Amino acid sequence: MELSVRLQAVANMVTVGNRVVDVGTDHAYIPIYLIEDGKNPSAIAMDVNRGPLEKAKENIALHGLEDKIETRLSDGLKQLCSGEGESVVIAGMGGGLVIKIMKEGSLHKGEIKEWILQPQSEIGKVRQYLTEEGYFIAEENIVIDEGKFYPMMRVVKGKHEEYTQEELDYGKRLLEQKNPILEKFLKKEVLIKEEIRNKLQHTDRNRVANRIEEIDKEIQRIYKILRAF
Repeated sequence: MELSVRLQAVANMVTVGNRVVDVGTDHAYIPIYLIEDGKNPSAIAMDVNRGPLEKAKENIALHGLEDKIETRLSDGLKQLCSGEGESVVIAGMGGGLVIKIMKEGSLHKGEIKEWILQPQSEIGKVRQYLTEEGYFIAEENIVIDEGKFYPMMRVVKGKHEEYTQEELDYGKRLLEQKNPILEKFLKKEVLIKEEIRNKLQHTDRNRVANRIEEIDKEIQRIYKILRAF
């Protein structure tokens, strides 16, 4: 199976040999790819909605993988039983929902070896939650797919690390690597913020002065990060 750039990058983070639990599986593309390619022995494809799960079942049957990929109607990890998987994939959801799923699935925390996370929003909050709950962000990546930026991470149990606000917002590993896609993302962020500032300058300056000052500080903070690339 050929995956999109985003899903391929997520799949690449899954450790070979682990049993996979794909939360919010949608069409089960990631489990199908991993099993079909021989990277992983089995998977559970979970979704909270019956429609996508039925489509997942059809795709799994089309690839002849019914004996290796189980589908399960589940709100997050609520229907996961003890000892059923080592790698949990949560991709394509908002950051708040990612945190909620991890909190509600905390009883599996000691069993799951790794979490592959690709939040669509509030990624700084996700990183903050992970550091507070004793997780270690072992690997990070960011890709461009159809013009959009998608950061992702592989999380394991491990040592505690201190994070600066910049590392929470943009990724400690990505900054350490001077990741070229992150550099593109930061440059785009500057352009967006400058456009917002310029629009605000044409409104009542007294009313938006504080916001303009905040944006200027944000722009200078990103420029400081970019100078290290």
